[in-house]
Amino acid sequence: MKRKEFIRLAAPAFLLLANGKIVKAQNFLLTEGERKKVKLRFVVASDGHYGEPNTDYENYFATAVSRINEEHGKNAFSFCVINGDVIHNDKSFYPAAKKALDNLHMKYYVSQGNHDHVTAEEWQAIWSMPVNYDFTHDKDAFLIGTTSNEKGEYLCPDIKWFSQKLEEYKSQQNVFIFIHINPGKQTGNAVDCPELFELFAKYKNVRAVFNGHDHDQDGIKMKNNIPFVFDAHFGGSWGTSYRGFRVVEILKDNSVLTYVMNPIEKINETAIGQS
Repeated sequence: MKRKEFIRLAAPAFLLLANGKIVKAQNFLLTEGERKKVKLRFVVASDGHYGEPNTDYENYFATAVSRINEEHGKNAFSFCVINGDVIHNDKSFYPAAKKALDNLHMKYYVSQGNHDHVTAEEWQAIWSMPVNYDFTHDKDAFLIGTTSNEKGEYLCPDIKWFSQKLEEYKSQQNVFIFIHINPGKQTGNAVDCPELFELFAKYKNVRAVFNGHDHDQDGIKMKNNIPFVFDAHFGGSWGTSYRGFRVVEILKDNSVLTYVMNPIEKINETAIGQS
């Protein structure tokens, strides 16, 4: 594959402003000079479904890891988030799935999806992190929350935990949230969590919510001025015609550029800008 094919946009780009507006930015690409303005770069991938019958799940994981590492080698990621459905129902696949993800060349975090059928205690033992987890990077806070359990039920995020963390990080410049299932009833596979939106409304620094779960969604949906950002899937038996991952770049002016790799080309490139 030639270099120009790696960077060709296959869909319109968008500019997401901090005030909630979205502006199309067709063929938006950072020049080498502009790339120096990137202060933080991370990657999000969801729905690997390791172990799903009649799928090439080992190859899906290997391809995603290889391509993420390749992008990391060009412009380093600070971390990766695997946003739910790491495995497909059978927890015996966790060791192999984890071994595959351990080949990532950067730190990675995981969220629990509805196909990750383990208890909170088992999750902690596998990943050495709880099902609800938070960390900071400079002026930005990152909250990763579960939306399911060992039965695979569709659940709203833990409101008490999110309330505590949003209050703790109310002085941070940005808060980015990662939860597998969309909580705004924005897709046919989502849940409805009105209490969560009442909570979000109290904290204007909630910048974006990243969702997996809906394999056919790779765009951005707005609700109550909050962008809900989807990244399709990197495994599984259904969804978009490609299997890819999303890159997110926070710039020094607090704008955010995000795009999907499919995993060869950038698509749905979006910038979340300073108002």
